[in-house]
Amino acid sequence: MGRFLLGIIVGIILAPAVVLAWFHWGHVPVAVADPPLPEERLIVHVPLSARIDRELIRNPPIQPDEGNLVAGAQIYRDQCAACHGMRGKPSQFGAHMYPDAPPLWEPHHHGPQTVVFGVSDDPPGETYWKVANGIRLSGMPSFKDVLTDNQMWQVSVLLANADKPLPPAAIDLLQSGAPAAPAPVPNSAPVPGK
Repeated sequence: MGRFLLGIIVGIILAPAVVLAWFHWGHVPVAVADPPLPEERLIVHVPLSARIDRELIRNPPIQPDEGNLVAGAQIYRDQCAACHGMRGKPSQFGAHMYPDAPPLWEPHHHGPQTVVFGVSDDPPGETYWKVANGIRLSGMPSFKDVLTDNQMWQVSVLLANADKPLPPAAIDLLQSGAPAAPAPVPNSAPVPGK
């Protein structure tokens, strides 16, 4: 019995010491090109899904009308396209992130017969949660201090409708390439006495 207790005590002390040494000497796979840890996707996906399900807003406060879809396309082009790509033009670096930034305008299979675009199979509230809160360790930032609540809903509703016909103005924005250039800063008038 004494050896058994000694084994448990050594195990309780030795296991954390080995893990800390592994972290300390830089052997943890932290580079994008490193293979994932065993069960890493499961460890991250399960609590993320549970949190989103718990905090999901089921009914968007806006409708997918032309004004909201066009505004969402402008926001997407300016804030999201660099990582997630445009219609017909994938991101140059989104696929090289870990986890990769999903191409939100590319078709993919969801089941044997169903083809969806990006996250159009997700409810808008799930996309809104991801836009507002971001996702740790993925490169997906939180936009709640960058965009207004209405803007986050506009881009979320746009993405939920990516597999449906969109207004021509929204399509033009989503196919026009790079994000719009920032507005020019007016020249400052000379300060008297300088």
